[in-house]
Amino acid sequence: MILHEDSRSGNCFKIRLTAAHLGIPLEFRNYDVMKGETRTTEFLAQVNGNGRIPVLQDGDLFLPESNAACFYLADGSDLIPAARFGRADMLRWMFWEQYNHEPNIATLRFWVAFVGEDKLTSLQRQLLSAKREAGEAALALMERHLAERDWLVGDAISLADIALYAYTHVAAGGGFALSQYPAVSLWLDRVAGHPRHVPMNTDTPLAARHQQV
Repeated sequence: MILHEDSRSGNCFKIRLTAAHLGIPLEFRNYDVMKGETRTTEFLAQVNGNGRIPVLQDGDLFLPESNAACFYLADGSDLIPAARFGRADMLRWMFWEQYNHEPNIATLRFWVAFVGEDKLTSLQRQLLSAKREAGEAALALMERHLAERDWLVGDAISLADIALYAYTHVAAGGGFALSQYPAVSLWLDRVAGHPRHVPMNTDTPLAARHQQV
């Protein structure tokens, strides 16, 4: 399988981490989104007509959207709860991550750590406070939930934990103080302590914002 990605993107990292947990080898194709490499005629025609990454390629099949790609890799594995409600609850957290968590925490991380507040557009500056408030609310919800359990769903790590770990563990880059969330911090340590855990590439500025860019 091939992962079309930018390894500095949290959404791409989710797929790498899922594959690592499952021992699935991946090949990698890297793109510089800031240079428009996912908007070329070739990319749009052959990889993703939406012009975004990550995209997981399995032979002639191309699957955009990070959480869908994670599910594809993990289908039938222990990363997906066996019980019907557990599976639905896992998906609930993964949907919530893309709707409430990632658009605020990941976006603010990109704006603050990689673009720089002095280079933001006037609209982005206006949105900073609202996104910070929404990001804090997302972390607070996780804190309340994890104060009573080790994992987001059931009694073992699942795709829900992998999906939410990706941007939570680098939230400090957006100015979020993780020390204010002790249960979340302990959970991050549990995820990182898994024997098949791999680190995210944070060496250079994120080329793709909170994407699926």
